[in-house]
Amino acid sequence: MKKPLVAALLSALLLAAGAVPAVAATDSGTGASPASASVGKSAPGVVASAVSAAPGVAAVQAVGFAGTVALSNCSGSVVRTPTALSTDPALVLSNGHCLETGFPAAGQVIVNRASTRSFTLLNAAGTGVGTLRASKIAYGTMTDTDVSLYQLTRTYAQIESSYGIKALELSATHPVQGTAITVASGYWKRTYSCAVDGFVYRLKEGAWTWKDSVRYTSACQTIGGTSGSPVIDNATGKVVAVNNTGNEDGEQCTENNPCEVDANGTVTVRQGINYAQETYGIVPCVGPGSVIDLTRTGCALPKP
Repeated sequence: MKKPLVAALLSALLLAAGAVPAVAATDSGTGASPASASVGKSAPGVVASAVSAAPGVAAVQAVGFAGTVALSNCSGSVVRTPTALSTDPALVLSNGHCLETGFPAAGQVIVNRASTRSFTLLNAAGTGVGTLRASKIAYGTMTDTDVSLYQLTRTYAQIESSYGIKALELSATHPVQGTAITVASGYWKRTYSCAVDGFVYRLKEGAWTWKDSVRYTSACQTIGGTSGSPVIDNATGKVVAVNNTGNEDGEQCTENNPCEVDANGTVTVRQGINYAQETYGIVPCVGPGSVIDLTRTGCALPKP
C-alpha cells in the first residue's frame, strides 16, 4: 500500500516544471498527505508527464478519465458490477489504505460505516465536472486485498443524467498475464500504460499481506496519489484491478517496500516495480441495491 507522500515537495517539483498542482495537499479528515499507489514511490523523472506505453504493448483503445474520481489523498473510480441497475446507488472504488479513518489494521474489515466523504468526478479529458458524496463506507480492508468501496448518495442514473458520465464496469473474470492496461489517476489526472507482468502468490508489506496481486511491467512507474486508481483493460475498458503499492528502496517486506512470497516461502524483492489488487472478486459480493453482502455465493472477500 502506498504511504503518504510529502506533498509539499511534489508541489514544488510540479511548479518548477510549470505544471499545475493537483488537489489539496492533505486529507481534511486525517491530516495525511496524499497516499501513493506504490508505497511512497516517486520515481525520478515521472513527476511532470504521463508515462508512455510500454514497448511492444499496443493499446486497443485510448483510456481517458471519464468515471474516475479524485479523493483528498488518493485516486478512485465510480464502478458498477455487470448486473447493477441504473437505479442502484453508485459505488466508488479505491484502496483500503485511502480511507479517511486511516489504515485498517491487519485482520480488520470495515462494513457499513457512515461517511460523508466527497469525491471530484472527472470527465474524459480529466476535468472536474462535479462533486459526489458518500453515504457510507460500504466495505474497506487491507487484509488479503487493499480495497475500499463507498456507497454514494446518488444512483448511477442520476450521475449519468447530471454529468453524462457512466460508471466503469468491474470485470467478473481474473485478469490475464500480458494484458495491456492503463492505470488512470484521478488525483493527478495522469495515466500510466504498461502490461500485466504476472501474479504474486503473496505480497507482503509491513503488517499486511495481499493474495494473488497483479505485478506490472516496469513502464507503470506510479507515484504518490495514484493509490486507488482503476487498472483498466485497454481492450475491454473494464476495471481488472485497483492500483496500490510498489517497492521504492529495495528493502524486504517493509512499509513502502513490499516483497513477493511464493507458495514455497521464497521471498523476491523487485525494486521499482509496482502492484495492484484484483477486483473480480468484488463482483459476487455486491447484491441488489449495491449492498455489500459477504454471504453471497462466490463471495470470498474477508469478513469482519
